[in-house]
Amino acid sequence: MRYHPPASAAPLLLTPVDSEAPARMQRLRVLGLGERPEPTLDAFADRLAEVTGAPYAMVNFIDENRQFFAGLHVPGGRHTGIGRGVAEAAAVTHGHGAHAVHRGVQGFHGVEGSHGVNRYMARDHGYCPHVVVRRKALVLEDVCDFPRFAGNPVVDEIGIRSYMGAPLIDRTGIALGTVCVVDTEPRPWGRAGLETIKSMAAELTERIQAREDGGI
Repeated sequence: MRYHPPASAAPLLLTPVDSEAPARMQRLRVLGLGERPEPTLDAFADRLAEVTGAPYAMVNFIDENRQFFAGLHVPGGRHTGIGRGVAEAAAVTHGHGAHAVHRGVQGFHGVEGSHGVNRYMARDHGYCPHVVVRRKALVLEDVCDFPRFAGNPVVDEIGIRSYMGAPLIDRTGIALGTVCVVDTEPRPWGRAGLETIKSMAAELTERIQAREDGGI
């Protein structure tokens, strides 16, 4: 007689299946996004951090293997842009496999501010991959309150305790990535925070559309 554990005992899927990733990569290439830091997106992340009061804010574009913070705000403005893991992430982009991401791109290097912050993160780190798959905002006032999210590597490796993000869904219906903020302390984001992150995502989506149309 075999024992079949109840469904609740099954391992939690920490990183969701992302069937839209190939189409997203193609769309990002058309838009010229997700491969290099952009001062306008850094400025947007700065404003996002200001309006939410968060120490870290990102404009995050996601492909099949990794995440890239094209816009980034960190305390003191020390976003490095190029750091440990860039070569490995580039290798993944050119088809050399996901193993390089796990070797060299472990997320925020020096989240306390001592070594700056890398713009690359493996796809199994953090909560933005959940946002692009679910296609709606996600607010986690304390990630440790949610078993599915408490086990994410960013909790132990980086010290992330709270997250808020919303998807960037463009005119073609593809979720290009997210705008998001994180903190190393629990945060009572509340409904006001939810509305703010959704509003900022809508604003940036409009700016991306205007850029494609040649307006910016």
